[in-house]
Amino acid sequence: MTTLPALNVLFICTGNSARSILAEAMLNQLGRGHFRAFSAGSQPRGRVHALALQTLHHLHFDDTGLSSKSWGVFAEPDAPRMDFVITVCDQAAGEVCPVWPGQPITAHWGVADPAAVEGSDDAKRHAFLDTAVTLKRRIEFLLALPLAKLETLAIQREVRDIGKR
Repeated sequence: MTTLPALNVLFICTGNSARSILAEAMLNQLGRGHFRAFSAGSQPRGRVHALALQTLHHLHFDDTGLSSKSWGVFAEPDAPRMDFVITVCDQAAGEVCPVWPGQPITAHWGVADPAAVEGSDDAKRHAFLDTAVTLKRRIEFLLALPLAKLETLAIQREVRDIGKR
């Protein structure tokens, strides 16, 4: 039986401080050996939101090496070739994205921005947890796809449909 090489997934969000960071950490842990996840932003904030890190710790995910960075890093010639590029925020879906070498499968898994929630600390923590649970569920759907058995167009359709769940 042939083992497929790990597939590279880039999660994009505007600020790259919360949603895309959560998705990166979760897929790297849950998809270990099958996927390598990265994250970036169109307008990175330059820091990971403290509640994103707190949420990852609460859910027992590793946050080692997470950082807020521009998607331009992944458009460089020496950047890893992406197999999937997934936007996770509503604003990024309407933005002009750079051309990704290798024609990766693209999808939009929009979720509300937990960093934009106002109110009590409990309300903010709850928003981050809700976002993390939604992304984790979508990542589990991705991991359950029989990728080795599907044609590229079928994979494209399935990955896009995950964003509607």
